[in-house]
Amino acid sequence: MGKKGMNRRDFLKLTGAGSLVAAAGGVGGGLLAPKWVWGATPTIKGPVKVGYQAVLSGTLAGYGEFHKMGAVMAMEEINAKGGIAGQKVEVEFRDSTTKADEAIKNARYFVDSWGADFLAGIDSSGQALALAPVMAQLDRVLMVTHGATEKLTEDFVYRKGIKQIFRNCMPTYNDGHAAAFIAKDFPAVKWTTVSPKYEYGFTCGKMFQDTLKGLKPGTQFVAESFAPMGTTDFRSHINTIMDAKPDGFYSTEWAGELITFVKQAKEAGLFEKVKYVMFPVGAAMDVLEGLGKEMPDNIWISGRYYFQYPNSKENTEWVAAFHKRWNHYPAYVSETGYSAIYAFKAAVEKAGSKDTKAVIAALEGMEQNSPAGKRVFRKEDHQAMYDVPWGQTVSDPKYPFKVMKNMKVLPAKEYFNRPPFEGPGTTPPFK
Repeated sequence: MGKKGMNRRDFLKLTGAGSLVAAAGGVGGGLLAPKWVWGATPTIKGPVKVGYQAVLSGTLAGYGEFHKMGAVMAMEEINAKGGIAGQKVEVEFRDSTTKADEAIKNARYFVDSWGADFLAGIDSSGQALALAPVMAQLDRVLMVTHGATEKLTEDFVYRKGIKQIFRNCMPTYNDGHAAAFIAKDFPAVKWTTVSPKYEYGFTCGKMFQDTLKGLKPGTQFVAESFAPMGTTDFRSHINTIMDAKPDGFYSTEWAGELITFVKQAKEAGLFEKVKYVMFPVGAAMDVLEGLGKEMPDNIWISGRYYFQYPNSKENTEWVAAFHKRWNHYPAYVSETGYSAIYAFKAAVEKAGSKDTKAVIAALEGMEQNSPAGKRVFRKEDHQAMYDVPWGQTVSDPKYPFKVMKNMKVLPAKEYFNRPPFEGPGTTPPFK
């Protein structure tokens, strides 16, 4: 979190630890709200209750605060304009930590004790996978706004038919496949990686290697090192890759661990010796703010939403309102949290009901005009498709952190896995 923003105690005092119901004069008054293809506002019994969980403690607590900022802002806007089908929206937040059993416990509390109509959030891919079968039992729609594993939608939604799961954030396809599409144009042929030692790091690394080899035969991966969650000393990992003398480096380290890695790699001279460096989640606001001017120039970064893209009226106005409200630029989880609440609004008003089956039918194939641009929820696997940029880091006097130059935007359809998710032509690079 940036130095000029509020501290965590002030934020929790403002938002409250329990149920949040915005007053009628909420920020934006709905003027910046996404526009929907449906306009019906049926009468339902309220309130509409959303149980939202994210990491609110430990080294990743900043993510939870950014989640809250987006979801609270959406709630305020919606309630200021009359709510969802005439009913107020309530959002209750709980700390998910990163443990699967905590995520399951929270979900059961939200539904069984608090009476949630919908669930949202989840930072960890492992938690998302653990929750999928539980959501079938609880029979509530869960909108995953961060956990990125492709197995959630490919295996549990498409293959196993757990229709209660949706995801509106960019999955691992951008971090693995899209990174390879960008890297194929570099002169680099000898690649190395340092990535997290769990599902996310392994999956993205394999995607990147397989896709880059398919796009650019002759590419070599000469060293790799995987760091356990919570790593604070990356020196041995940095030495491993520097000893291999690569010309390309790829890492899906994220949050505080990426900040630590960059600082230590900079001290070791990695960025002077390796010309082509890629951080698929380097455009996350906590990383940009956390590193500030210490982020090296010309690093290729991306994220699941980036505040300067798209260059649309909706996004520009939303970013300005967000910054006015919170004294921060939005993180990608701020945007996905914000857009998740609006997705529930659109689906309930189309369905004329909070009934899970009816809401699922309304969400399938839905097009949503959001700050991130147009999202389309695929009917087959409930994964939202939208486009995000890649770009190189550069200083800009307007901001206290590095921003993107030389943006490249790949259409999601070019690098997302395609149903039926197995067999020829379902995984990039498509022939």
